[in-house]
Amino acid sequence: MKKQILITVKAYPNPSTKYSETVCCAGIDLSNNQWIRLYPIPYRDLDNGMKFRKYSIIEVDCYKANDDKRPESYRVNSDSIKIIKWLDTNKKWQIRKSAILKLPTKSMCQVNNDARDKDLSLGLIKPEKISFEWKKQSLSDTSAREACYAQLSFFNKSKDAIEEIPYNFYYIFHCAGENNCPGHRLSIIDWEIGQAYRSWRSRYNNDEKICLEKIKQRWDEIADANNKDVYFFVGNMKRFRDKFMILGVFFPPY
Repeated sequence: MKKQILITVKAYPNPSTKYSETVCCAGIDLSNNQWIRLYPIPYRDLDNGMKFRKYSIIEVDCYKANDDKRPESYRVNSDSIKIIKWLDTNKKWQIRKSAILKLPTKSMCQVNNDARDKDLSLGLIKPEKISFEWKKQSLSDTSAREACYAQLSFFNKSKDAIEEIPYNFYYIFHCAGENNCPGHRLSIIDWEIGQAYRSWRSRYNNDEKICLEKIKQRWDEIADANNKDVYFFVGNMKRFRDKFMILGVFFPPY
């Protein structure tokens, strides 16, 4: 079926033994104002005219995934992607807010309950008392990552393996309006933070300390609830339904 979808989430690319590399994207099905997850998207293999930005409305052929029981998950025909338009930030993000805030706003505590009781896997949440941190991570097996890129089909385009980011980035927060919220610490897997690390490290002559300080400064500004109406897009993993991550931040100004 053909759907029009407002893309709100584009995760950092991951190597895949089946698809060589994929990007998990999600957004709003404009036919019913419900969450939808699109997978796999071979983003770096798309023709330039199909490479959509976040907050683009795209039209795409998709069908319910038969190997992923999460209700929001759909498979896509990536060759059918057509970019309809991009929603700008004029008038304090008014056009974006008119679409995104039609989604129910939940707490992370509620999202965890929905995942357990209804197998729901995406949510828009309202955080408070937000802080940012990073942690060094152990990198995966380099040969295994390279093997994913070596297993390209005849029709796929050759590309270099995308760099694995050697840090995990997190937001720590409490749920707005939940008096008994124990607090949450979720990793951030948005493409933008991974790309920021790569480009800013180069800009600052491979000085990791400066690069990480700049990332913290920027992501603290993004989630500054004193100046912005901050929401998190969250989603879980197919194999680990109880593990949620921050897929992106929606931060229109007041």
